[in-house]
Amino acid sequence: GVAAPLLLMKSNGGVAGAAAIRRAPAQTALSGPAAGVVGARAVCAAAGVADLITVDIGGTSADICLIAKGEIGLTQHGRVGPWPLPLPMVDMVTIGAGGGSIALLGETGSMTVGPQSAGADPGPACYGRGGTAATVTDAHLVLGHLPARLLGGRMALDASLARQAVRRVADGLGLPIEDAARGILAIADNNMVGAIRVVSVERGHDPRDFTLVPFGGAGPLHGCALADLLGITRVLVPPSPGVLCAQGLLAADLKAEFSRTVAQAVEHADTARLDGAFTALEAEATAWFAQEAVAAEDRSTRRVALMRYEEQGHELPIPWPVDGDLTALGREFAASHHNLYGFDLPEVAVEIVTLRVEAAGALPTPAASLPQGGDAAGAITGHQTIRLPGGPVEAPIIDRALLGPGASFAGPAIVTQLDATTLVAPGWQARIDASGALLLTR
Repeated sequence: GVAAPLLLMKSNGGVAGAAAIRRAPAQTALSGPAAGVVGARAVCAAAGVADLITVDIGGTSADICLIAKGEIGLTQHGRVGPWPLPLPMVDMVTIGAGGGSIALLGETGSMTVGPQSAGADPGPACYGRGGTAATVTDAHLVLGHLPARLLGGRMALDASLARQAVRRVADGLGLPIEDAARGILAIADNNMVGAIRVVSVERGHDPRDFTLVPFGGAGPLHGCALADLLGITRVLVPPSPGVLCAQGLLAADLKAEFSRTVAQAVEHADTARLDGAFTALEAEATAWFAQEAVAAEDRSTRRVALMRYEEQGHELPIPWPVDGDLTALGREFAASHHNLYGFDLPEVAVEIVTLRVEAAGALPTPAASLPQGGDAAGAITGHQTIRLPGGPVEAPIIDRALLGPGASFAGPAIVTQLDATTLVAPGWQARIDASGALLLTR
């Protein structure tokens, strides 16, 4: 009885009908994490944030992406395991770091965290499903970062099993159990910081200019710690961080890319040939719009050139000038190369390798569910001891569902909700935005 069309998520951050996916199912590889990035952009747009770094932390992996000025970058150099996947996909970095990541002691006595994961079955030791290895989740529980029950009270955590698991690591290191738990989290956080630097510093961006957006079931537990390590002073936790990938499916528009290799030096380019190639690609886009039944007013296309210096192995996507000015195109490529790598090569020829037309069909924006609660004092459901490096402190447990727009409180605090737990560290101030996002400022 559902009259809506069947749409499937693609790794480029858009959706398409089943017919398009059936012809090229590889377009769906890594589409789940891509949906999370789309959802994060939508949440941040509602809160007036356009420059953000997303950190999607689940049970096994952390998927990290940078969005500048509201634009989700694409790459054609993605990989699935050892296999290259030269299709346009959201430009992300993925590492083995999540709530189930296992802490292991090496033969030299050093500790690693991940990429091995306890997964969902048996899961962290504290789940009581037979897991015995110490995980990131167990470390959080030992330090008091998690409440005794999750999922709205339906799932109990066993703190004694978590302590047993972490104690085995602590004994191997000769440390008190709390210090070992902090070490597990510090290693996991620094692994993620390294990945964040890949999408930011190594690509010409200062992470301090961005808002950190942690989501996934485990993301909001790490938001403040990651921000502190990076010098970021603003963290945004989406209204429903644990299911943001699902919400991203609803926020995604129809998207497709059409490309053609031309391999011409900018200096000697045949402008007529290039324009003819773009015209042919736009005709393909028009046929796709018709196939997906996109109304004329909801259609948009953009011309892009994939460019490189002669004999380079990777290309940069450069928007095509409206007037087709190739000199301006070359200057824009040099500026982008300098911004990304810190230098340009004016004496080396610039090549246009591929022309691409990016087509998008706008879909209706889903209605937002805004918070209806009150102030922070009325949302406190209890208190819990958090074990900080300087000693234990009592922190309030706050039910996010009871917080209304404008509600504010200072850390340390534990914010609970059905799909995630947020740790507000000392030195951080929290406020509920009118959009429903939880804004944390240093």
